Amino acid sequence: MKTLNSIKTIQRQSLREQIYQQLKVAIIRLELEPGEKVNDQELAKQFNVSRTPVREALRRLEDEELVFTNPGAYTRVAKIDLEEVKQATTVVASLHALAAKLALPNLAQSDLEKLETINLKLKNELETKNVINAIEADDEFHKVFLDLSQNIQIQKALDPVESKIRRLEFAKFNSVEGINSVSDHQLIIEACRDSKIDTVTSLVEKNWMSLFDLLTQ
Repeated sequence: MKTLNSIKTIQRQSLREQIYQQLKVAIIRLELEPGEKVNDQELAKQFNVSRTPVREALRRLEDEELVFTNPGAYTRVAKIDLEEVKQATTVVASLHALAAKLALPNLAQSDLEKLETINLKLKNELETKNVINAIEADDEFHKVFLDLSQNIQIQKALDPVESKIRRLEFAKFNSVEGINSVSDHQLIIEACRDSKIDTVTSLVEKNWMSLFDLLTQ
């Protein structure tokens, strides 16, 4: 099995969680490709751990439909299903809109400045076509609202479904023209400055839904 860049030697605490997180990143970033077989024994060697925490992490990834297992035979990375991504996008868009609605009363001037800085970073990364940094900057932008919403249940609900969108984004990033959220984000920032809650929530939801349209056009 090939060596994965996302895998690092694991510290002894929280083995299952660390392995789960690293494998999830490898799947989202397509280092582990859709349909590719994964072997718990070989992964255990790369992580320098026993097979037990690897199997536990794989079971969690199976619950999130990122891998699937044929009992007694093999485990494979799940293929990208556009209908699943579409359904996931609807959920993600609604949850991010809710987070923005809850966050707006807590938004300070420093937060607006932070959003501006992140959006500029996103613009620069998109111009240089740095897919990882661009997607991380987009996540960082929306995380401002998630944190200010002060509702941890939203993030918990987002984690399992957002991965489906990100995998498609990594797969299509370089072939899609206009996969640029910068202008959408700027409209969101301006609506935040004016404390227009309905406008903010609508723009955030539209921002996510338009991403799916761009990725599948």
